[in-house]
Amino acid sequence: MSRQTGSGQTGIAFIGTGFVADYYMTTLVNHPGLRLAGVWDIDPARLKQFCDYWNVRAYASSDELLADPAITIVVNLTTPESHYAVNKASLLAGKHVYCEKPLAMTVDEACEVVAIAEERGVVLAGAPANALSDAKAHCADILASGVIGTPRLAYAEMEDGPVFLDNWQEWRSRSGAKWPGVHEFEIGCTLEHAGYATSWLVSLFGPVANVAAFSALTFPNKGPGTEELVLGPDFSTGCLTFRSGLVARLTSGLAAPRDRSLTIIGDTGTIVVRDLWDNRSPVHVSLVGSRRPLRHKLLDRIERHLKRKLPFRLLTGKSVPYPHAAAKSSLPTYPSQIDFVRGIAAQAEAIAAGTQPIFAGKTALHLTEIVLALNAGKRDYTPTGL
Repeated sequence: MSRQTGSGQTGIAFIGTGFVADYYMTTLVNHPGLRLAGVWDIDPARLKQFCDYWNVRAYASSDELLADPAITIVVNLTTPESHYAVNKASLLAGKHVYCEKPLAMTVDEACEVVAIAEERGVVLAGAPANALSDAKAHCADILASGVIGTPRLAYAEMEDGPVFLDNWQEWRSRSGAKWPGVHEFEIGCTLEHAGYATSWLVSLFGPVANVAAFSALTFPNKGPGTEELVLGPDFSTGCLTFRSGLVARLTSGLAAPRDRSLTIIGDTGTIVVRDLWDNRSPVHVSLVGSRRPLRHKLLDRIERHLKRKLPFRLLTGKSVPYPHAAAKSSLPTYPSQIDFVRGIAAQAEAIAAGTQPIFAGKTALHLTEIVLALNAGKRDYTPTGL
């Protein structure tokens, strides 16, 4: 059975050393309670490249990794199609698992691994960790203060910009991994990105009662190497009706200008979170009936004078300062400032306390169901679980 190491740290191991693994290595230093025992990847060349760069142990096989009693949590960083098999094998080996999104590619497979975790008495938790950010906590505090009244409507944007028009073939991670552009285009924008918004929405407003969605492939040619492939959606939009009464519209895409904001509209005001990928994103509040800031008035005057709309947006309202200074931490510099390992740390703390972390078990299943429904463009879907 898995255990903590002699130093009191929780032993973890990565299965998968692709592009995203470097984000985890960059933020691992923020969590001294975790110790990386080693890693394994199906690609020997990539495994060696990663281990040489980060000076970490390479396991000879996944079986050797799963048999190591020093490992408490297996971190599943494989491709989405492999999540189910790796999750199942790790859980059956008696390990706790932290899985990149989604838990599986079908609801049935996701239900199965959640059931296995419950039967084995281990914890299956899921990414993304951005809903454990300082920004989410700040937004939750502002909502709890009642300043915007009862929240009624939310708009979540997960537009990553037209990356297929960029020089994505040349993108590399810190340790030299190629950005898996072709594979990301095959998986589609929804499975890659919608989870960043749904995790925020569910943590703020509770479970979803109904999903009404639409998805499409609008740009079938994403560049060299993609011409003959069957690609996933590069656009999806869905309306989520929450049991709490709030309604949200969530849009994901790979063509529109980059926008990762969240707008929450209440009876007496509006909250705007500028970037859900920023650990301490600016959060603005505007109240009904409040005076418009001078800069907004000046912009209106300039646009009227020029007789055209200027190509930038001013956020409404005032930026609400964070109650505490930012803790010193290591975060990726681009394109996100997410503490990727925060979810693993929260899981380790919950395991030690005998509790369930927020994005684990049936909550992780609920989030997976929502994203799969959005990806498939299901028009009237009721998630189960929560």
